[in-house]
Amino acid sequence: MQEQHFKLGPYKFSEGETLLINKPLHWTSFDVVNKIRFAITKKAGIKKLKVGHAGTLDPLADGLLIVNTGKMTKNIEAIQSMPKEYTGVFFLGASRPSFDKETEIDRIFPLDSISYDEILAVGKSFLGKQEQLPPIYSAIKVEGKRLYKSAREGGEVSIQPRPIEIYEFEILKVEFPLVYFRILCSKGTYIRSIASDFGKKLSSGAYLDQLTRTKIGEFSLDNALDLGSFIENIEESSLVHYAK
Repeated sequence: MQEQHFKLGPYKFSEGETLLINKPLHWTSFDVVNKIRFAITKKAGIKKLKVGHAGTLDPLADGLLIVNTGKMTKNIEAIQSMPKEYTGVFFLGASRPSFDKETEIDRIFPLDSISYDEILAVGKSFLGKQEQLPPIYSAIKVEGKRLYKSAREGGEVSIQPRPIEIYEFEILKVEFPLVYFRILCSKGTYIRSIASDFGKKLSSGAYLDQLTRTKIGEFSLDNALDLGSFIENIEESSLVHYAK
């Protein structure tokens, strides 16, 4: 597949567009979809427009979110199945129930015995096909209810492991207690679970401190536009013709 480039217009939203958006921190993926749908329909006068995203990105993560409109929503499943690349930071020596900063720290661990070589070795141990246990604070449905809702209510949560594959796992830098990394992984991989498991493999604790999605297949964050700039670049003159 050739490298994809973000288009600044004119857009053919009704016919179908694939939009590369840099999702802002603290926004949900659905927040972005709703914002884009509202902006397009308001400026173009389109009463109904299909808009969907190709792969959820957590509110505490930023980076590449692919949003499809019109007939291109048919491609969402294919895009979702593509490998994902992330860069981010693990915080060593502490754990949180959500495996990220959504919840408070529940345990503290000493770091004195952890070496740089051990960190590199643990990173390599994640490579390949495996079964992963998703976080209890996730949007997975069990008996029709989102897991994060059950977790926040303090209810019993039963989770089944899921098959994933880690194609590449690179430790970029270690500045205790922070570990900077890059991961290329399959659909359905929870980087928060990787963080928690990373700490456990070091006989310690860890949580996800920061995460950015940099690629989905050959679609790159380098070619994405921030949400505000995208909304500003929607010109009514480029929409109305295609809305009819």
